[in-house]
Amino acid sequence: MRTFGILGYPLTHSFSQGYFREKFEKEGIADAEFQLFSYPEIASVRDILATEKNLEGFCITIPHKKSILSFLHETSEVVQDMGACNCVRIKEGKLIGYNTDVVGFEQSFAPLLQPHHQQGLILGTGGAAAAVEYILKKRGIAYKFVSRTKTVDNLTYDELSPEVMEAYTVVVNCTPLGTYPNIEQYPDIPYALLTDRHYLYDLVYNPPLTQFLAKGQQQGAAVKNGHDMLLIQAEENWKIWNR
Repeated sequence: MRTFGILGYPLTHSFSQGYFREKFEKEGIADAEFQLFSYPEIASVRDILATEKNLEGFCITIPHKKSILSFLHETSEVVQDMGACNCVRIKEGKLIGYNTDVVGFEQSFAPLLQPHHQQGLILGTGGAAAAVEYILKKRGIAYKFVSRTKTVDNLTYDELSPEVMEAYTVVVNCTPLGTYPNIEQYPDIPYALLTDRHYLYDLVYNPPLTQFLAKGQQQGAAVKNGHDMLLIQAEENWKIWNR
């Protein structure tokens, strides 16, 4: 039995197992299974590899998209550029790292872009944020990271002034805030400063309408969740695992 899976922690919010099981059933793929590898420590990947002898590939979610890099034998150029991996193919004992988040984000993000969306705020600094940064840079959209801790290169939430919010009309949530079951949580941005010129994109897809998106929608902003991104990157993962 060919084995695939998802590595992350926690995985209570993940749709991946259900998605691939349904895909296998619909497409008559009888020789494949998809498992959840819910581990808080990345070192557990050694145990997974030792136990799952038929494992041919796995996808990676929070919080391991950066820490997985030290376990990879080869990486794609995109992974090298951005320093994050969300898809591993196992071939002849080697772990080869790819990033399909970039494809999923760009294809799902681009349709709602408007000419005035020239600058963006990236909420969070993890592996998912690296994919968003990669695509904003590719599309020529200037950006700033936002996090709770101040560094030379980022803003804090307290620094999101009326001037900043007027200038940065794209806001992408790359934090897990609002993810099921903690659906009442949301990033601490000044929602009252949002307008119909803003575009809010949330990488969270469960629930479909997070508090982050709902609060933006109330201000007239365009909103998009991460569901389409999930579907696109999942299919890209499948292509990689079957090359």
